[in-house]
Amino acid sequence: MKFAELGLSEDLLTAITKQGYEEATPIQEKTIPLILEGKDVIGQAQTGTGKTAAFGLPILEMLDENNSKPQALIVSPTRELAIQTQDEIFKLGRDKHVRVQAVFGGADIRRQINGLKHGAQVVVGTPGRLLDHIKRGTVDLSNVKTLVLDEADEMLNMGFLEDIESILKAVPDQRQTLLFSATMPPAIKRIGVQFMKDPVHVQIEAKELTTDLVEQYYVKVRENEKFDTLTRILDVQNPQLAIMFGRTKRRVDELTRGLELRGYNAAGIHGDLTQQKRSQVLKQFKNGEISILVATDVAARGLDVSGVDYVYNFDIPQDSESYVHRIGRTGRAGHEGTSVTFVTSAEMDYLKDIEKLTKKRMQPLKPATKEEAIAGRLSQASDKVDKLIKQANPELAENEVDALAEKYDAKTLAAALLGSVADITDMDAPFSLSRERPLPRKRYGNGGGGSRGGNRRNGNGGGGSRGGYRGGSRGGSRDGGNRRSGDRDGRRSNGGERRGNGNGGDRRSNGNGGGQSRRSRDFVIKNND
Repeated sequence: MKFAELGLSEDLLTAITKQGYEEATPIQEKTIPLILEGKDVIGQAQTGTGKTAAFGLPILEMLDENNSKPQALIVSPTRELAIQTQDEIFKLGRDKHVRVQAVFGGADIRRQINGLKHGAQVVVGTPGRLLDHIKRGTVDLSNVKTLVLDEADEMLNMGFLEDIESILKAVPDQRQTLLFSATMPPAIKRIGVQFMKDPVHVQIEAKELTTDLVEQYYVKVRENEKFDTLTRILDVQNPQLAIMFGRTKRRVDELTRGLELRGYNAAGIHGDLTQQKRSQVLKQFKNGEISILVATDVAARGLDVSGVDYVYNFDIPQDSESYVHRIGRTGRAGHEGTSVTFVTSAEMDYLKDIEKLTKKRMQPLKPATKEEAIAGRLSQASDKVDKLIKQANPELAENEVDALAEKYDAKTLAAALLGSVADITDMDAPFSLSRERPLPRKRYGNGGGGSRGGNRRNGNGGGGSRGGYRGGSRGGSRDGGNRRSGDRDGRRSNGGERRGNGNGGDRRSNGNGGGQSRRSRDFVIKNND
């Protein structure tokens, strides 16, 4: 369906065209008319399906341009998603001169206060910082007509249920409430019952998920062999733009160091980085200056980068929904992508749970040999040498060039150049990762699990088409229990923003573990990182 059929004004249709949108996605097609009618809506769809425009466009359509006070409040689980939402709504509302202000932890609150004072018709924020502004009286919510809870399931997983309820109570009762979520746990249904008025539930079926555009592979490997296996696969697959998921902040840091040590252009993001550093890394990644972005689940939440051709799950996630979020970073806008998940024998049941959710069986991928990895590096280096030769100017060092040409034959010089560009010596740079606490074994009534053993190996690399080798791996998690990190709205012990003493993950406690526990899902793992 074309956007022109959804009842939007010419100003917005022009902005939509400028942003390169052509046809509405299913979630946009189904929700925009309902929102314009003033109905409360629960939109259930995965990441990458266009939810921001689904609520952003009708919000912009209904704004009173003569009123400079906040008329729409959007609550996001992370800083990255808040910033991304702010940017997208600003671009869509540019012709209407709409003012959008993002507020989030880990940034100067005084600057945010000044932005709110100068007028913000749309406010986007993380729960903790929004509550801070509400308590300080620095944000006026009396004119809010539309409240949006974006990625609601993630906010519940991060322990924000009480904060969300407090925010809901702080906005006028006469409002429109929109809730968007990938899943519908009981806590979200309770929000719908308690705080929404006859909400219309719009659900995008699995067949419309971006996983259909992603070739999914897994590599069964011993834990202590994962990194070496990873780098050999990288040499063969040669991703142009890839996102790699690690379970903890420590894992992300170590993976980034190891990749750099072996000659890859990589950088990491997680909650302990400053907002300035995270923004810098994301900008470099979007511009193609970094080819591999290593991230925790929460740090990458809401990340929208076009052109990502591979997703590597170095650590398999504990919950299947996280896997769908991860691989949704590729296979976007009609383009195909590939996911590679690394899985140990003890984690095979997690893989089977993912397959049940995605309704798609992952293909086994045989690890690359050292010879295949060397060949992959040399092939990449050959292309780089071609570019270097085109840029070369022999006259700049004529004497040295002549001396080398007399001393060595052309074949030897070419081999030396190719080996240098390929960084062959970096392939075996010694590196080892700290051991992370393993995921708890799943226990089924039939004593099951693990029957899909690791001896099922496909000698042709799963029948891939990219250079004869495409791969997939089951990895990562939602920060594997370290959601109490800075990703959680950048909360720290200073200023009383962070609740809890770090012993209970997302549990909000008073130091003795006796506080209220998370109400959404009961995750078992509680890794410290």
